[in-house]
Amino acid sequence: MYPTLPSMFVSNNACSVPSSFWLTGIPGLESLHMWLSIPFGSMYLVAVVGNITILAVVKTERSLHQPMYFFLCMLAVIDLVLSTSTMPKLLAIFWFGACSIGLDACLVQMFFVHCFATVESGIFLAMAFDRYVAICDPLHHTSVLTHAVVGRLGLAALLRGVFYIGPLPLLIRLRLPFFRTQIIAHSYCEHMAVVTLACGDTKVNNLYGMGIGFLVLILDSIAITASYIMIFRAVLGLSTSDARFKTLGTCGSHICAILVFYIPIAVSSLTHRFGHNVPSHIHILLANFYLLIPPILNPVVYAVRTKQIRERLLHIIKSGTQHKDM
Repeated sequence: MYPTLPSMFVSNNACSVPSSFWLTGIPGLESLHMWLSIPFGSMYLVAVVGNITILAVVKTERSLHQPMYFFLCMLAVIDLVLSTSTMPKLLAIFWFGACSIGLDACLVQMFFVHCFATVESGIFLAMAFDRYVAICDPLHHTSVLTHAVVGRLGLAALLRGVFYIGPLPLLIRLRLPFFRTQIIAHSYCEHMAVVTLACGDTKVNNLYGMGIGFLVLILDSIAITASYIMIFRAVLGLSTSDARFKTLGTCGSHICAILVFYIPIAVSSLTHRFGHNVPSHIHILLANFYLLIPPILNPVVYAVRTKQIRERLLHIIKSGTQHKDM
């Protein structure tokens, strides 16, 4: 049976300084939490295994030590952090009713979720730049995208995420010490889900959150789109259709990964902003899916569409089978 709320978490509409919060999991579907743990646990396991496999394959295969695959490894690490920031706690809620989370732990979780989503967007932007140089200026690709430059681009994406998202939990900690209730109607400490519970003026928090969303999602997607417009113009200038098809094929995995990342976020954001008649559990499920779908599909997309990774995986599988038969 799903646990009842302790009296310390029950709201009486009086503002107080909380030491912890109570996450409800998927509100409205409490009776199904044990069943929901099966698909969520399975998806998390697939995400962890898939991304660790990508990291292992790129590390062991020297022919994959190229900018595109280094960026793919960065995506794998980010996806592991994103999914691990939320899924273990969600599964603990499903399995054990472990809904309580300390205030500092809640703010740390908030930081990791929003920070690494921002970092992932930055890595996609860096990958678009890599594809642009590879196709529009192929003779200088190796000299422009050196290992040091790739490392700096990854570090820049990380620092941008920390710089953008760092103030979010700090603004809550410093500006909003009092809360009407300690019950967060969500499965993790999402920024707006926490801010809406606070007493006092939340305008600064709301405006900052919306501003960061604009800077990251809108500007990054515009920059990526501009890169691909220039890429497509260069591809259309190629002499044969085979050359055009082969060149576009090198961008296919990246385009699929971008769509996998941005579409769930866009759907979740639009539903949250404008879907006022949408049940709350749909909002929460969408918010969890956009943290799970990219970590699951990114390894699949690159394993299926990238010949070198696919061949290396098949070689590992064959070697393991032959070793068992001996």
